[in-house]
Amino acid sequence: MSDLKGKTLLVTGGARRLGKAIVLAAADAGAHVALTYLSSVSQARHTLEEISKRGGKGLIVPCDVRKEESVALAVSKVAETFGRLDVLVNNAGMFAGARFEDITAQEWDDIFAANVRGPFLMSKHCVPLLRKNGGRIIHMGSLGGDKPWATHAHYCSSKAALHMLTRAMAKALAPEIAVNCVAPGMINAMVDAAENRGNRELLDRLAAKTPMGRNGTADDIVNAVMYFSTASHFITGQILTVDGGLGL
Repeated sequence: MSDLKGKTLLVTGGARRLGKAIVLAAADAGAHVALTYLSSVSQARHTLEEISKRGGKGLIVPCDVRKEESVALAVSKVAETFGRLDVLVNNAGMFAGARFEDITAQEWDDIFAANVRGPFLMSKHCVPLLRKNGGRIIHMGSLGGDKPWATHAHYCSSKAALHMLTRAMAKALAPEIAVNCVAPGMINAMVDAAENRGNRELLDRLAAKTPMGRNGTADDIVNAVMYFSTASHFITGQILTVDGGLGL
């Protein structure tokens, strides 16, 4: 973790949930951290306060990762503030489920815009900064990008595309930039079980099917992201599934 001291991370969708956990872990590891948010302005401000309490330096930037002009402005703000970028974590995305027959063309386009176009645009605009420092790009994929879920055809397809984008970018951006992907399985932090009995039952059912006997936690995903942030630069083009064996 000491490898992050003096380095700068940019985490998209870093105001809450897994994104926030990644942001705070990076700050604890000594990094300067920039995070983007779309509508979660109050959560973004609160996360920035937490970074400051930890003695870190942070930056919050509004950004719609689906729109290139918004992405360009956000990246320029990061460059202006910190003067460098070492790690990009493409965490912002969309999750949705529906019967295949009920998925509309607009819903299909929306989920691909968030889960594929967004990481593509953000990576493209960050490449010049990352190349200067032997940087890294980490995409947030999903077990659903490898395993077909009948009621999530559009989501699974978008994450499968992101997994392939990871591999293509790893070849295209080598040797200056390492590109990898963390693919979570069922993570408790992603489901608000406390407010929905159906979610609680789903979590319990999936935990029973998982070889490791439980669902994942935010820390499980954060550890994987931090690994790719600090591991050998020789490691690239990898999809690291963090699911406790659920997909086996």
